[in-house]
Amino acid sequence: MRSLRDFTSGVGFFLQGFGWVARNGRWWAFGLIPALVAFAVYVVALVYLGTNAAELAEFLTPFADSWSWRELFRTLVGIALFLGGLALAVVTFAAVTLVIGEPFYERLSSAVDVLEHEVEQPWWRTLPRSIRDSAVTLLYVLLFTVPLFFLGFVPVVGQTVAPVLGAAVSGFFLTVELATLPLERRGMARKQRFALLRANKASALGFGVAVFLLFLVPLVAVIAMPAAVAGAALLVRNRLAPPQPGSSGPIKPA
Repeated sequence: MRSLRDFTSGVGFFLQGFGWVARNGRWWAFGLIPALVAFAVYVVALVYLGTNAAELAEFLTPFADSWSWRELFRTLVGIALFLGGLALAVVTFAAVTLVIGEPFYERLSSAVDVLEHEVEQPWWRTLPRSIRDSAVTLLYVLLFTVPLFFLGFVPVVGQTVAPVLGAAVSGFFLTVELATLPLERRGMARKQRFALLRANKASALGFGVAVFLLFLVPLVAVIAMPAAVAGAALLVRNRLAPPQPGSSGPIKPA
């Protein structure tokens, strides 16, 4: 029962993030900039993959040249490649957007979660670490999602168990990515952040699964990105990390 309450509260923090950016429209617009840039990059990449999927499938399957049903097989491989690229885009959108827009989202997170004692470092030091941490998180994601992708082709299990597990895995690691900024501002390294989120797994899952499901809709993912950053800051402030002495609450709209 407690896990269910924690899961629901995690979803609630995402909704609170929407409420915060809705009351502070200028911050919402500010946070849309890197999300739009990342979205444009993904659209170009997916269009390129879609238009060249047949050639790529043929290149990857030279062993099928003598098969009588090679065209059908390569068509299926091309479809699988595009769907895999689409799934990868969904899983990595938040991480890539956070890397592109780190200065934007660091300011947004700081506005939501004001700290008196903050660990500050210049962006040229935090950016390489952010890229490295995102790469490590992506490896973890692929470690889980690649087997789940192939599990999706198993009758019944692939249409029931695999999507649920996929949403849970993707959701948890989305929370890992989005909670990085507010936790880094508290001086927490990657291993400490992982340990904290694992200890609060139900809340992390509730928040991340809600974000993941909304991010499945491409344009909604762009619009929701600032809300996800704000919600993660509220999740960390009010649930995951104890408040710092002298820290003030979220900035109220002017």
